[in-house]
Amino acid sequence: MNADSGADSGADIRRYDALLEMTDLVVHHQGLPELFQQLAERLHQVVSFDFANFALYDAGSERMRLNVWTGGDLVSLPAELKVEESPAGWVWQNQQALSFSDLTGEERYPAVLGRLREQGLHSYFLTPLSTAEKRLGALGLGSVKAGAFAQADINLMRWIGSLVALTIENSSTHEELKQERVRLQALVEVHQALISNLDLPRTFPAISQSLRQVVKLDFASLAVRDDHTAGLEEYARDLPMEGLQAASSLLGEGSAGARALEEGRVQLFNRSDAAAAQYPGMSQLYEQGVQSGCCIPLITSKGAMGTLNLASKQVDAFGPQDVHLLEQVAAQVAIALDNARAYREIAELRDRLAEEKLYLEDEIRSELNFEEIVGESASLKRTLAQAKTVASSDATVLILGETGTGKELIARAIHRMSRRSNASFIKVNCAAIPTGLLESELFGHERGAFTGAISQKVGRLELAHEGTLLLDEIGDIAMELQPKLLRVLQDHEFERLGGNRTVRVNVRLIVATNRDLAKSVAEREFRSDLYYRLNVFPIRMPPLRERAKDIPLLVRYFVQKFSRRMNRNIETIPAETMNALMGWDWPGNIRELENFIERSVILTEGSVLRVPLSELRPVYENSAEGTMREMEREHILHALRESGGVIAGPRGAASRLGMKRTTLQSRMQKLGISRQEYGN
Repeated sequence: MNADSGADSGADIRRYDALLEMTDLVVHHQGLPELFQQLAERLHQVVSFDFANFALYDAGSERMRLNVWTGGDLVSLPAELKVEESPAGWVWQNQQALSFSDLTGEERYPAVLGRLREQGLHSYFLTPLSTAEKRLGALGLGSVKAGAFAQADINLMRWIGSLVALTIENSSTHEELKQERVRLQALVEVHQALISNLDLPRTFPAISQSLRQVVKLDFASLAVRDDHTAGLEEYARDLPMEGLQAASSLLGEGSAGARALEEGRVQLFNRSDAAAAQYPGMSQLYEQGVQSGCCIPLITSKGAMGTLNLASKQVDAFGPQDVHLLEQVAAQVAIALDNARAYREIAELRDRLAEEKLYLEDEIRSELNFEEIVGESASLKRTLAQAKTVASSDATVLILGETGTGKELIARAIHRMSRRSNASFIKVNCAAIPTGLLESELFGHERGAFTGAISQKVGRLELAHEGTLLLDEIGDIAMELQPKLLRVLQDHEFERLGGNRTVRVNVRLIVATNRDLAKSVAEREFRSDLYYRLNVFPIRMPPLRERAKDIPLLVRYFVQKFSRRMNRNIETIPAETMNALMGWDWPGNIRELENFIERSVILTEGSVLRVPLSELRPVYENSAEGTMREMEREHILHALRESGGVIAGPRGAASRLGMKRTTLQSRMQKLGISRQEYGN
């Protein structure tokens, strides 16, 4: 008895030594094939067996997949079986060992035990392969001897099963991490390709190349929804698979691509899968060597806008991990496609607007040079408050004020604050266009309406449809045009010159004038009914002499503006200069001040503003001797004499005073200035 106990103790020691060696191998192993070979060598030292295998559960197929450990040349078993057809499946489900001491006459699990018996094995034992967190499968040992495995062998195999399970799980985790790194790298490459170039047809081959590093694909394409037909049209493709023509099969009605777009979910197909027959046209793909494929919808906040389509010559090429990666890629591609479409729409809109406004280049340039309204005086604040009040309505606005007070700027501000701000702002200066052409400019004309009308012309009223029309110097509009303008205000319709078709428009009208329209009505120079239609919401622009505290702000603003334009560095405005500017009456208002500061910046060579004060002396030297009317008269005469009697042109008196020619002539007539006073 003592001898038997000693023999058992020696066997136990050998088993534990072998187990320690196996544990050390598991800790320091380099790869599973080498590890299993070395484990088998150690196991043979303590357990007698002829065949070893392990079967792992595959969640994707819900089957047990066989892996031969050793003895594969002796025994051949099916590569995979359903769980209920495999003894390893029973062990995996129940987490208990299963032993067959004699396979003779055993009728259970014929696909496994019958094959083992046929190939000379008589006993078979299985133990679970499980870790603390996961059930993996089962480990099996077979022997040509009946009853080959004692209880001590079974106990040892349970420990070895735990070691093998831990090894398999660690190896699987390592491989998953490795694959995840590759997938992340592919995602990074796709992202870099998309942000580097918005031209997806040119970028797509690089995206496909990155995907081929992690996904088994032989064809890739990008399709987008056609807004007119609601079907799919191929947008880009990468075709490494020679001769493959997949567009019609993947994108036609009822195809995998069409269903992915309609249902908003991934569509998979396999040649070996009978369900793939539901997609029409698949036989054409199979004839070209395609075995499997998938179509992923490109989904944005606006819905599905296209599909990412992939095909492969391998069966079951796209597993769950691959589909997850492709969905992330599709999300990035969808955003890039949406951005590219938005940029394209913006470009098309910009081109269309440029074409519509081509012949209004002068107005566009003046709008681009538009400067904000500057000032903090109470009178200006009241005017701005009135503009803000009326802006939200569609009421006609009449802007009154002297020349150069900024009537057009207020009109533009009203337009920008209105509901029509996204539409056009069109300006017409009624005093600058001859009466014979003003009707054509406002209402347009048909071809042949008059000599020289070689084509149809769209008038400013039509251009301002849904927007705002500013009629500047409305007091100068001819009497014969006033009834037609009145009709537009009343009925919102008119006919082009030389035409008989009625044109309807929705226009917000703003008019401006420096004249006293009520006086013009009394003198029968302006229709009273038109005046009452225009005088819905009058706004008076205060002259600069009523905004004296705004002059320093305006001076600094204009100095900065012209200094930047002329590349000057003007840092100081002398106090005496500012006092002189504030003491001047500025009959030309802000326009005169702007022109005066521009001349001053031109004359300035250093950092201190140099102002030609001599132009202002007639006023502040003689202000105590005469009335305001006399000072204005003397100032105009001074400018006329310096210009040699020339009124218009860049060197004329009107330009020097910052006035329009017609305004200056009107002031000269009212002040009684004759040519004899300045001609010599």
